[in-house]
Amino acid sequence: MRSILAPRNRPILEKFASGKVLLAFDFDGVLAPIVSDPDRSAIPPSTRKLLQKLAPRYPCIIVSGRGRADVRRRLTGIGFQEIIGNHGIEPWASSHAMAERVARWVPVLKEKSERFRGIVLENKQFSVSVHYRKERNKKEALNAITRAARTLPGASLVGGKQVVNVVPRGAPDKGLAVERERRKRHCDKVVYIGDDETDEKVFALGRSGRFLTIRVGAKRSSLARFYIRNQREIDELLKSFVELRPHVS
Repeated sequence: MRSILAPRNRPILEKFASGKVLLAFDFDGVLAPIVSDPDRSAIPPSTRKLLQKLAPRYPCIIVSGRGRADVRRRLTGIGFQEIIGNHGIEPWASSHAMAERVARWVPVLKEKSERFRGIVLENKQFSVSVHYRKERNKKEALNAITRAARTLPGASLVGGKQVVNVVPRGAPDKGLAVERERRKRHCDKVVYIGDDETDEKVFALGRSGRFLTIRVGAKRSSLARFYIRNQREIDELLKSFVELRPHVS
């Protein structure tokens, strides 16, 4: 894994900034810093200004674990062409039956986690995220959440940064969602920036050569080819893409 912002890798950015390229971003941990309370997540003003310059120059999409409506309201005034929510489920694969299945999971997860005062359960209609960032006994909480989630009918687990994501088994993932958008927009290349386990399905597509995969934070086990050191470096990366396409298409 190499730093995409290293001067020697500038030609790689130049290559991907040319032609028909789709820019795709996760939200939390990428465009917005991770915070202990998911409701308080917000894009910093400097990042927002850069995105407002970037969006007219490239087709840009968001691929988030959050609900689609939740992400949309945090991106007002930025011209993203698509917002994909619930780890790739929204908008195409969401259904009433799926929402009903997830709704049946919520009481079980609440009951099994209520003894932990620092757990925050986030019902996103088509998936559930159980955050344990605020919990003092993190290992015990993670074990309890995992055991409970594995008893749920039709559920799959996806890890994250101090969160367990419970999604319907067989639902589309972020990799499928990004590839669908690439084809839909007739793009030859994709730049994808993510930060955790939920993004690995997209990072795996980097092997094809048409995906530039960038992880926020270096991690040896990740399939991403490149990294930026932390979320604060996202502005430098966005600025590079703006500079590489100075004129609005």
